[in-house]
Amino acid sequence: MPNRAASLFDAATIAERWAADYCAHAPAGDVLCAGARAAWVAALEELAAAAGDSLDQARERAQRQADDLGLRMPGESEERRGPLSPVPLLIDSREWQTIAAGIAQRAELLEAVTADLYGPGRLVADGAIPAALVAGSPLFLRPMAGVVPPGGHHLQFFAADLCRDPDGGWRVLADHLRAPVGAGYALENRLAIARTLGGLQGRLNVRRHAPFFAAMREGLAAACRRTEPRIGLLTPGRQDPSYAEQAHLARYLGFLLVEGADLAVRHDQLYVRTIAGLKRIDALWRRVDPRLLDPLAFDASSTIGVPGLVDAMAAGNLVVANTPGAGMLEAPAFAAFLPAIAERLTGAPLKLPNLATWWCGQPAERDRVLADLDRLVVAPAFGPTPLGLPGGAAVLGADLDAAARRLLADDMTRRPQDYVGQEVVRLSTMPLAQGERLEPRPFTLRVYAARDAAGGWTVLPGGLVRIGGHADTHVGGMDAGSWSADVCVHGADPVPPVSLLPTADAIELRRNPGTLPSRVADNLFWLGRYLERGEALLGAIRVLLGHSIGADTGAALADATVARLVALIADAGAAPAPAGRRRRELVDFARLAIEGEGHSVRAINRLAAGIGAISRDRLAADMMRLLEAPPPDRGGLLDRAGSLQRRYAALAGLSAEHMARTDAWRFHDLGRRIERALAATQALRHFATPAATSDDLSTLLDLADSQISYRQRYLTGLAPAPVVDLIALDPGNPRSIAFQADSIAEHLARLPVLSDSGLAEPQQAIATALQATVATATAATLDAATAQALESHLMRLSDAIATRYFLQGAEPLRGSGLTLA
Repeated sequence: MPNRAASLFDAATIAERWAADYCAHAPAGDVLCAGARAAWVAALEELAAAAGDSLDQARERAQRQADDLGLRMPGESEERRGPLSPVPLLIDSREWQTIAAGIAQRAELLEAVTADLYGPGRLVADGAIPAALVAGSPLFLRPMAGVVPPGGHHLQFFAADLCRDPDGGWRVLADHLRAPVGAGYALENRLAIARTLGGLQGRLNVRRHAPFFAAMREGLAAACRRTEPRIGLLTPGRQDPSYAEQAHLARYLGFLLVEGADLAVRHDQLYVRTIAGLKRIDALWRRVDPRLLDPLAFDASSTIGVPGLVDAMAAGNLVVANTPGAGMLEAPAFAAFLPAIAERLTGAPLKLPNLATWWCGQPAERDRVLADLDRLVVAPAFGPTPLGLPGGAAVLGADLDAAARRLLADDMTRRPQDYVGQEVVRLSTMPLAQGERLEPRPFTLRVYAARDAAGGWTVLPGGLVRIGGHADTHVGGMDAGSWSADVCVHGADPVPPVSLLPTADAIELRRNPGTLPSRVADNLFWLGRYLERGEALLGAIRVLLGHSIGADTGAALADATVARLVALIADAGAAPAPAGRRRRELVDFARLAIEGEGHSVRAINRLAAGIGAISRDRLAADMMRLLEAPPPDRGGLLDRAGSLQRRYAALAGLSAEHMARTDAWRFHDLGRRIERALAATQALRHFATPAATSDDLSTLLDLADSQISYRQRYLTGLAPAPVVDLIALDPGNPRSIAFQADSIAEHLARLPVLSDSGLAEPQQAIATALQATVATATAATLDAATAQALESHLMRLSDAIATRYFLQGAEPLRGSGLTLA
């Protein structure tokens, strides 16, 4: 198959062939064959125009566009790219109007039910909802009873999983109210497909996503007391499977990405700990399990929550989307009662019906489920795994063997309230590129709704599609490795271009980037330190590899200099010193220092990559690619070391030329400057001795990347005083200690201070003293003891910076930094 873009004529021919071949073997009710075929053929034409007649190339092209987000599938500890189908799901705008109306109706119904269950309780008192269904739910949070959320709404964000049956009808499979996942993935899929199928937007008038996210942001802001609120996205941290999505959404929406340790409640008001003290938070879009939100109100063992957060909500000072406890209605057992509740509260049936559901906590319903087991799906009623379903997942009754049936029936008799029975539903199919063919695969659609500034609901035109990896169309047959796809809502009316960018006169200009949480400053500081530490260690290893094993060329260093190099690397904890100095021993030592454990280059790079992974909302995509790139595995050890060195240089260039000169950059550069100064003092201690040889001095210049500067300045050869002056005391050399001391002092002078006394804070005083020590030293008197003193000075400075600006465990709140800004 040719891997080239097709002409428009060829693309039309290829698309028609793909569609005809697909419909020849697709099941009845497939969305392509039973829907608006012209729209699907147009999408396939765009695919062929982009990738020729190779579906493999089309799939790779779409996946490359989606790689930036670093998707992680639920349950995985490491990030990997999620498989993205290059063929989107197409839904006509008229059909979409029905879906959107049903989602908005359902969201408003769930809001009313939540408000009643945590308020007057009329639905339980009147028998519309059994009391056991509420009191017995592990998701019912009793401390929220009677709490009226700011703005009067419990729900700000809602998602529902839908399926399309072969007859074309849409049904609700599940509701998501606790922390609906996937909106960021839907946004990323749209961006990836828009770049892959560039002409599809204009050709089919595809509805855009940006207005939905703008409406969500405005809706949260409208619920706050202040006109210009500060909104945070509360994340459990990198260990959460959807952390990459959370970072992506925070950056896109302009929200502050925060963890529980970043926040504190004082006088019923929530604050974020920043480098400038405490700053007020008005709203949180939470992605933390509600039971872990507040250890004083809910789970006392929670280490990721914020003590007093519920008090801030109850006082009306904090909007939380969604309020804790709203997730109770996610339980499948509630689906059995929603149709009747909809008629009671709205006077109309559900526009999007859910699966027919029977809660076994009622005797008649339990008996019906047991009697019709072969024709039903049995599932946990509330989420936790009951004894009768050891796997915890919904199962087809017809698939159970005799022993599993007995186990289920026995436990259902003991604890019937733990089970529901649901009707069996078959899913409609859509095209999925498998090899060089389009294959019909079942799919589900997750749709999102957000409360807007007017108090109504805005529905995302599209959503997130999950496509099964095999042909089983049963709703329980979707495998865990499902593909995802974009959803394009199309119609006859042109769609105006819309983005989150405001008009020129709608926003006040500013050059202050805003709040910098202490945790973020800490991460960026140590990212700088680790990158500089790894580069310095690799530089020493390259000097060892490039000279000490070069005896065949006559470029070998003296044994005493080699011994000092080995000691420098071993003292850093990169690898234990070898027993001898033979060529093979030194190569093995260098390999271990680069690729081993402990404090090797590889280990340092892992630490840097870990910080990068939790700083996605602050780092450019190119920097993330370099941090996450696997270590080079081609060529000899010296070649691999060179590849790593070039990667360090690229990272340094990105931070120097691409990061805005904000406080965030200052902390990153502070880390680099302190680590570079420490590396210089350690090199001086090992090589700037009274008995230093020319090999020692040359090695010292290599370690400081100052050979060229020295040769340009001094034509008479190597001498101790000029070498020491260049490396330690010359403020014009960007590798010198003096240059680092000046840069550190400048950064600290421009960072915020807590006191308005005008006196220097401890970290500033230490930096000034370091500057003075270096400025008054002379090359002739700077010996190992002086270098050791400078090293101690730098370590004290690092500790002072951490004490002043970074989180210190359970330290008291800095009252002097309290502000309502």
